[in-house]
Amino acid sequence: MSRKRKNNDQKTLKASSSRGTLYVVATPIGNLEDITLRALRTLKEVDLIAAEDTRHTRKLLTHFGISTPLLSYYKEKEQERTAVIINKLQEGQNVALVSDAGTPGISDPGSILVQNAVAENIRIEPIPGPSSLTAALSVAGIHDNTFVFIGFAPSRKKQRQDLLLSLSQEKKHMVFFEAPHRLQSFLQDCFTILGDRKLLWCRELTKMHEELTRDYLSSILSSLEDKKTKGESVLIISGAEDEPQISETEIKELLIAYEKSGKLSLKDAVQMITKAHNLSRSVVYRLALKIWKTS
Repeated sequence: MSRKRKNNDQKTLKASSSRGTLYVVATPIGNLEDITLRALRTLKEVDLIAAEDTRHTRKLLTHFGISTPLLSYYKEKEQERTAVIINKLQEGQNVALVSDAGTPGISDPGSILVQNAVAENIRIEPIPGPSSLTAALSVAGIHDNTFVFIGFAPSRKKQRQDLLLSLSQEKKHMVFFEAPHRLQSFLQDCFTILGDRKLLWCRELTKMHEELTRDYLSSILSSLEDKKTKGESVLIISGAEDEPQISETEIKELLIAYEKSGKLSLKDAVQMITKAHNLSRSVVYRLALKIWKTS
């Protein structure tokens, strides 16, 4: 190590020695036995726990006999509470950040606090553990270990469809989280835009009613008809396969089908076909104009 770098490291340690440490602590996603010994020790020893939902976290702490003070740190209060927590860290207090389940900062609050801690040269220490993302991937059997993590898709239909259109040519497996009340509409959009892809549906991971389903989108959609789903899901959808170039006749057939269905405007139909088949927009638009004019 160069003398200059060594001096810089010493300055960093000196600057942060009087400050507290921010611990990013993973907590169980269902089964309380999944918590690590290190996580329990950390939660006992810190001065404060910043929790996504204090009521939820208090149940966990009570179960393990931990009485550390709690501060709520949920999405709507991230900016405000970040300033409070940074002040406490600068005063020398140690703070643990936890979410309702799993690892903070992965589709849960945490990234803003971590960014601010980095900017203030505050020490950050990850306490790894449960994560629904890695739990689902561990049983997915993805042979090349490549995937794209998206998390929760937008709740608004148009934004969700735009996202799926942008991913229609993605070759890697795509990992989504979804809430039970949006599951069916999300999968319907996936089927409409991505086609009938293979899917691993993980529901209630590590909990009593854990369920792993491997099937095609169409089959899972059929099984969900008139059925209420409970618990959040992790969905791993297979990537796009290499397809031969679509012919002009096939483009026309698709446009005619979309026009007759009445569910898509000319603009949306053009966008869907262009994205799905990696075509020139001007070519598809020209063909669409002829079909929409003659209808």
